Amino acid sequence: MDKKSSIIKGKKGILLVNLGTPDSFSPSDIRKYLAEFLWDYRVIDINPLGRFFLLNFIILPFRPKRISPFYQKIWLKDGSPLLVYGKKVAAILKEKISSEYHIELGMRYGNPSLNSALDKMKKAGVNSIKIIPMYPQYSSAANASTLEKVMDILKTWQNIPSVNIISDFYDNPKFINSFAELGKKYLEKDNYDHILFSFHGLPERQLKKGDDFNVCNFGTCCETITEKNQFCYRAQCYQTAYLIAEKLNINKDGFSISFQSRLGRTPWIKPYTDHVIEEFGKKGYKKVLVFSPSFVSDCLETSYEIAHEYNELFKKFGGEKIQLVESLNDNPLWIETLESLILND
Repeated sequence: MDKKSSIIKGKKGILLVNLGTPDSFSPSDIRKYLAEFLWDYRVIDINPLGRFFLLNFIILPFRPKRISPFYQKIWLKDGSPLLVYGKKVAAILKEKISSEYHIELGMRYGNPSLNSALDKMKKAGVNSIKIIPMYPQYSSAANASTLEKVMDILKTWQNIPSVNIISDFYDNPKFINSFAELGKKYLEKDNYDHILFSFHGLPERQLKKGDDFNVCNFGTCCETITEKNQFCYRAQCYQTAYLIAEKLNINKDGFSISFQSRLGRTPWIKPYTDHVIEEFGKKGYKKVLVFSPSFVSDCLETSYEIAHEYNELFKKFGGEKIQLVESLNDNPLWIETLESLILND
């Protein structure tokens, strides 16, 4: 009698990663979060001694208390929007996708930590891990930092499963369609003088460090993606904006692209969103619709910086309303986007 052997294989691990959030809006929790976040050498990419003094004598003694009220304004009943929506997305995907997948959410900084998420996968006996950093456009400070941290954890395992990495999805058709559909509902019910695509900023030096072919001039070089600039954050942001605008039939004169959230005195990638908003007011624009497609979940940079700070700035220079297009959060189209990234090898 022939004996048939059955091979039981583990589940496929899916690691969803977002940047992170403080555990609460208290200054002490914000300080703890910022200390971990800003100590990352890919985030503040200067020598360790300079980073130590910048953090401990300039940023951490003052910034947590100053921004605590801002976090409080955006905080949801169950916590930070970024964490609340991240948990919802993971839970929905677990319901939608086959049980052969083991899905975990981890944060690059803060909780739930990448260590805890990967430990759950290890205990579940996964035979592979697909890492999906939820930052659409590639940057060393976000995507590379996340991937490096995951690999640092995995290298301590005796048994390392196969690893698949999604490094970016800035031009993914489902991702583009998700943001376009969100914006469409605002464009259908109101008239706007202009559309702005505002992306998170980065220091110019970080892009220069990643410019292996010396083509970066922070100008027209970003208007198309080539083999030489395919990992350029600014170029990928431009392509995301162009594709959303094309989907919404917005001509090139009808939208602008800018970069927000800069810190310090070193040059960051331009144009700066606050400067652009000021110019809009001076030009006589009254209503501006703002997309922020570098964020898949609402957070301080969208719900407060754009919806509140930039709205007030716009009014100061004669404008009436900055309307934020909310992030993807737990939108069904975003769930479909992630589902396709998970299922398509």
